[in-house]
Amino acid sequence: MQHFSISPQAMTKSLWHNRSLVRALVQRDVMGRYRGSFMGILWSLFNPVFMLSVYTFMFSVVFKARWSGGGESRTEFALVLFAGLIVFNIFGESINRAPSCILNNTNYVKKVLFPLEILPCVALGSALFHALVSIGVWVLAYALLFGVPHATALFLPLILLPMLLFTLGLSWALAALGVYLRDVSQVVGLITTALMFLSPIFYPVSALPEDYRTLMLLNPLTPSIEQVRAVLFWGNLPDFGLLGLSLVGAALTAWLGFAWFQKTRKGFADVL
Repeated sequence: MQHFSISPQAMTKSLWHNRSLVRALVQRDVMGRYRGSFMGILWSLFNPVFMLSVYTFMFSVVFKARWSGGGESRTEFALVLFAGLIVFNIFGESINRAPSCILNNTNYVKKVLFPLEILPCVALGSALFHALVSIGVWVLAYALLFGVPHATALFLPLILLPMLLFTLGLSWALAALGVYLRDVSQVVGLITTALMFLSPIFYPVSALPEDYRTLMLLNPLTPSIEQVRAVLFWGNLPDFGLLGLSLVGAALTAWLGFAWFQKTRKGFADVL
């Protein structure tokens, strides 16, 4: 029986050696999503532009909402909300696809040489592509409405790194679990919907009563959402101490998810 290493070195080695394959599969996944449509890949640009327009109208015109501690700009709330939603969409899209990523690619399972562990990476890469398009739309909207974006926006990749590692680890675990328990995808869909409203996307953590702030900070998405807003919109430097702790925890989560995937993948062929 083939042995699959669960070491952190095996995880990083697999991601590095298969980077070209991951890139090709992500490209195929993104292009396949829009194949046959009239606008094609332009839908990936139209969707965030449309959603940002809707948020701007609803929250600045209809609800006249203002972000706690922010200014009086009628579009500020929409941009702050959209920044948080970009972060959550990376997580939500990846996690929702994770339980079925092996089930939808059963033809790869019995190919001994195919690295199954990269399939959750493909889902994450596709979500990251759409996030990059949305970030481009956000930056353009900010530049048109408020001027040159803050230089602190350059810290964005560093802030997103812990969230990406955490998402990848969870995706590996759910991908393996989804092979054996087909109900996982339904449960995950419910949890991610609830998590969207339990994350500080539509409101800041400071808006919660003191008793609930600690619970909100236990949400693994909270640090990324709050710090992305800080560097993009407010022009603040990241909290490097919190970023370091998040990175360690996310790296551990990624390795545990990878180890679970490697331990359970031996039975994939029998179940499928």
